[in-house]
Amino acid sequence: MTKRALVTGVTGQDGAYLAQLLLGKGYEVHGLLARRSTDTKWRLRELGIDGDIRFIEGDLADAASLQRALVKSQADEVYNLGAQSFVASSWDQPLLTGTVDALGVTGLLEAIRQFKPDARFYQASTSEMFGLIQAERQDENTPFYPRSPYGVAKLYGHWITVNYRESFGLHASSGILFNHESPLRGIEFVTRKVTDAVARIKLGKQRELRLGNIDAKRDWGFAGDYVEAMWLMLQQAKPADYVVATGVTTTVRDMCKIAFEAVGLNYQDHVVVDPAFFRPAEVDILLGNPAKAERVLGWKPRTSLVELIGMMVEADLRRVGREQ
Repeated sequence: MTKRALVTGVTGQDGAYLAQLLLGKGYEVHGLLARRSTDTKWRLRELGIDGDIRFIEGDLADAASLQRALVKSQADEVYNLGAQSFVASSWDQPLLTGTVDALGVTGLLEAIRQFKPDARFYQASTSEMFGLIQAERQDENTPFYPRSPYGVAKLYGHWITVNYRESFGLHASSGILFNHESPLRGIEFVTRKVTDAVARIKLGKQRELRLGNIDAKRDWGFAGDYVEAMWLMLQQAKPADYVVATGVTTTVRDMCKIAFEAVGLNYQDHVVVDPAFFRPAEVDILLGNPAKAERVLGWKPRTSLVELIGMMVEADLRRVGREQ
């Protein structure tokens, strides 16, 4: 019998890779599609799956549309990947971030509770919830200390998922994902900002790259690896929360070095530190401990940071080349 999945944020980086994974496993994939003036389906086209998704109009800020989507899809598995996911924007749009990233989760869980209580639910939590870190390596038991409206909103979404699991017996799991990137990453995120700039500098269309705190450290992995962990969580007999990470941390500076070296350039000749890009409250270091995911799910990251950045630089070289 064909399984059905409902994916919010299906046009985003993670949503596109997850949809590709699920389609490959024979799922009928329904994607929640918020109406926007910009082209939101480009990632699905790049993966060649835009014609395979059954789109349902809806928005995480509109509880009624979430109920309709759940009833229409009759989903066996619900993956909540939709969010206002750019940390910097959460300072400029804190109310929107809270509405979508916090209350939107509640609306979706309440729809499941009322209309499809046997559906399994995945919540996309984030390492940004750790913020001002309380342990050298962060795992499922590390206390949270978010440092942005995004992190705070996501923490609400995380805890309301735990609450519905414990209060109503829902099969609801959260993946506390550390930074994960890909050629499908939005241009506003630092890794893609870097690889796009590297391509433009290499092809003579740009001279410098302006960044904020390049000594911040992150645990970066490949989004295509991480969506497999999401799926594995919903295949378990019991719901739980899992940290998904590589267990390796790297500075933004060293990530830049890798990206520029991929095209034979020295990052020091092109990177400019600009105070305008510093955040009001910085998260200096994030380093995940994925031991539980490895032990219970049998999941491990397969793609190294050098391979990931190389993949992203190649994709951006092709994109910028097409512009010419």
